[in-house]
Amino acid sequence: MNKIYEGKTKDVFRLDNGNVMLKFKDDCTGKDGVFDPGENTVGLTIEGIGKANLKTSVHYFELLKKAGIKTHYVRADVDNATMEVLPATVFGHGLEVICRLVATGSFIRRYGEYIKHGTVLECGYLECTFKNDALGDPLVTAEGLAALGIMSHDMFESMKEQTLKITKIVADDLNSIGLTLWDIKFEFGYNNGEVILIDEIASGNMRVYKDGNIVEPVALTEMILNR
Repeated sequence: MNKIYEGKTKDVFRLDNGNVMLKFKDDCTGKDGVFDPGENTVGLTIEGIGKANLKTSVHYFELLKKAGIKTHYVRADVDNATMEVLPATVFGHGLEVICRLVATGSFIRRYGEYIKHGTVLECGYLECTFKNDALGDPLVTAEGLAALGIMSHDMFESMKEQTLKITKIVADDLNSIGLTLWDIKFEFGYNNGEVILIDEIASGNMRVYKDGNIVEPVALTEMILNR
C-alpha cells in the first residue's frame, strides 16, 4: 500500500487494485479536549472511536445502498479499522458540506445575534466550507465554487439533492431510536464525472441529542448499532 494522504481522523492509502483504503484513527475534532465536529483541528483522542466511526459508517452506507444512493463505499474490515472505497477526485483541495437541522456550533458563533441556539432550521440549511486549517475552513457559496472553477452549478445541485436525501435517511434512522439529529458533515467527490458521497458517515461527524443533551460519539455509536 502507498500512503497518499494523512488526515486528522483517517489515513488514506492506494491499493493495488486501483481502489483506496481508509484507515480510521482514534483522533477527533474539537477544542480544549471537548468534542466538536465543527472544529477544524484535532482536539482529543477517544480510545476505540476509530472502529466506532467505521461501524457507524458501514451501517449508513448500507442504508444508502438500499435506498439507491451511490457512494464510494466498497467493503470494510472492522477488526483492522479499514474501509475500501472507490477512487474519487475531491473538489478543489477538499470540500465539506454541512447540513444543519438545528442552529448550534459555529452557526451560532457566526450568527448568534440573529438566532438562538436550538432553533429548528426548516428543510435543512446547507453550508459548504473549504478544507483549509490555516484559513479556518472558510465558507464558500455555490456561485463562488462556480467562479473558482471548482464545481459547476449542475454538480452543486446534485450534491445538494444528495445531501438532503442522505441527511433525511440518517435523521429518520436516529429518530427511530429516540435520537434527534442537529447537524451532520459530509464530503463529496466525483468518480467518472459523477458526484458521489465520499469519506465517512460517522458519529464524530454529527451532533445528535437525546432529551436535550448531546450524545457523545462512542455512546452514539453504541445506540446506533446495539438497538
